Amino acid sequence: MLSSWGGRVKMPTLLFCIMFFLTVSVSSASLKVGFYKYTCPSAETIVRKVVNKAVSRNPGMAAGLIRMHFHDCFVRGCDGSVLLDSTPGNPSEKENPANNPSLRGFEVIDAAKAEIEAQCPQTVSCADVLAFAARDSAYKVGGVNYAVPSGRRDGRVSLKDEPSLHLPPPFFNAKQLEDNFARKGLTLDEMVTLSGAHSIGVSHCSSFSNRLYSFNATHPQDPSMDPEFARYLKTKCPPPSNTGSDPTVALEVQTPNRLDNKYYKDLKNHRGLLTSDQTLFDSPSTARMVKNNARYGENWGNKFAAAMVRMGAIDVLTGTQGEIRKNCRVVN
Repeated sequence: MLSSWGGRVKMPTLLFCIMFFLTVSVSSASLKVGFYKYTCPSAETIVRKVVNKAVSRNPGMAAGLIRMHFHDCFVRGCDGSVLLDSTPGNPSEKENPANNPSLRGFEVIDAAKAEIEAQCPQTVSCADVLAFAARDSAYKVGGVNYAVPSGRRDGRVSLKDEPSLHLPPPFFNAKQLEDNFARKGLTLDEMVTLSGAHSIGVSHCSSFSNRLYSFNATHPQDPSMDPEFARYLKTKCPPPSNTGSDPTVALEVQTPNRLDNKYYKDLKNHRGLLTSDQTLFDSPSTARMVKNNARYGENWGNKFAAAMVRMGAIDVLTGTQGEIRKNCRVVN
């Protein structure tokens, strides 16, 4: 069996791969496309209608919903824990700096869930509503459509500190990103593919200002960044101060509201905004993947759809596990 780099895979690795894929398939097998076909046939239609309305009003909402699904799945699995509000003495995931104040779209999930509850009480989980909403966002702004296996149940626990343990920060390099995604059962290529979600949305200047003003002792500005791009960013992001101001910049400036493969073209031109973006082109293990995604946009879209399905199956609760929340913000 040949690896993607043309080397021969050793038998222990092959056995691990077989065991790994069997494990993943068991996890995915508990989810099913059309899970609500008989119990709530209008569920997906309702979510798509609500998402389309919200994204038409504010195109940036699509990025928010895709990011929220990612932040949900990487912390405790795709169980809707990111949607829970804090309770006295128990701050939730929402309060973590990775989510607060940047995570958005909660009101869209609330609106879809309320409409579903009116038709099918306590039938459709908040975790599934979020998975549908992420798919519908990708379709609305990028034409990326895919069937979402559903049947997730909602978790009852949400802890403020846990996102910091599981979500990759913007300063990670390619190896750290690879390890982070591998812990969730996702491959190196899936990591690079899912990073393409950064073709939409915005980032706070604080997430990359070190690349502009304090990169290292030798270079205040990151020498790997296109100088013209750096000059543009400095007009949007003044040097950090104690004023509390933290402006935002589009993650991909050419088509900031279109989910496409221009993100990868930017990386080739050294115009990746975050360290965790540009490292994908600067690292030998991922550079070829970036080039292929930049060249073959339709293929990237197909891979993105498949990777979203795989991500949506991480550590899901099914069957009698967890619950079906009535209100996505509170446990029953």
